[in-house]
Amino acid sequence: MDLSPAPFHADLAEGPAGACAYWIRADDGLRLRIGHYPATGPARGTVLLFPGRTEYIEKYGRTAADLSRAGYDTLTIDWRGQGLADRMLTDARVGHITLFTDYQRDVAALCAAARTLELPQPLHLIAHSMGGCIGLRAVMEGLPVASCVFSGPMWGIQMSRPIRPAAWALGWGSGRLGLGHMFAPGTKPASYVTSEPFEANVLTRDPDMYAYMRRQVAQAPDLGLGGPSLQWLHQSLQECRELVRRPSPDLPCLTFVGSNERIVDIARIRDRMQRWPRGTLEVVEGGEHEVLMESPEIRARIMAGILALFDTASHPVKPAQTA
Repeated sequence: MDLSPAPFHADLAEGPAGACAYWIRADDGLRLRIGHYPATGPARGTVLLFPGRTEYIEKYGRTAADLSRAGYDTLTIDWRGQGLADRMLTDARVGHITLFTDYQRDVAALCAAARTLELPQPLHLIAHSMGGCIGLRAVMEGLPVASCVFSGPMWGIQMSRPIRPAAWALGWGSGRLGLGHMFAPGTKPASYVTSEPFEANVLTRDPDMYAYMRRQVAQAPDLGLGGPSLQWLHQSLQECRELVRRPSPDLPCLTFVGSNERIVDIARIRDRMQRWPRGTLEVVEGGEHEVLMESPEIRARIMAGILALFDTASHPVKPAQTA
């Protein structure tokens, strides 16, 4: 795969030394941006980090720094339509997708880049929110990872029972009327973190982490993204419905969800994890949607759990042999 240097805001990311970004292309020609955060010292493996909707590679600089100190490289991505990747519409503020499964083209390109860079094995997955939906399909379809971690995964979108049929009808109808590019109801062109005060936000209870996110978008506005399109909403609902019918993969899995989660469907997460043979669900008391962006104490506890899973998955205990 061809890799060429891409812009990277190291000062805003606050990641480990030596981090850099590359341009890559998906098989349909769209240009994507990936970020590589190297391990500090001898590497124990590589984490494929799948961000959520509106996110970008710099946002996970602090998480990558924690992983780096533990001996893991991190490879992450700007999905199509967000970050510095090619946007899907003339109005770059709209979060849009043609088909939700197109994100799997981005996954394939990311994996090809990991091979080109000859990153340390084994591979593990950390996937947040929309990235958790993308990641669930990816591991179901054979993503070559030894284990997977999900944070507030979008396996369903939280909405009231009366609104759900209307959301389906609006998403379906908008595509047939040529209105799929319009913002979904209740969303706006501005980036959430720059337009929503900390006191009212549904992402984190930690003011320093919220300031970190706001600073990134304020100083690098091209990273920002507004609300989703009606097409994105319809495609997302369809993907969640499709995936809920499938069995969980036979893969070690740890999923975190905040007890105050207000974006994704907690019931869907509980249902999935009850059907995951080697899966564990941990509810983060007081946590909002982005538990990896909560207080230092919460982040440290979560990271300890993640690293323990990675270590166990990389060095599974062999069953004792009988005489």
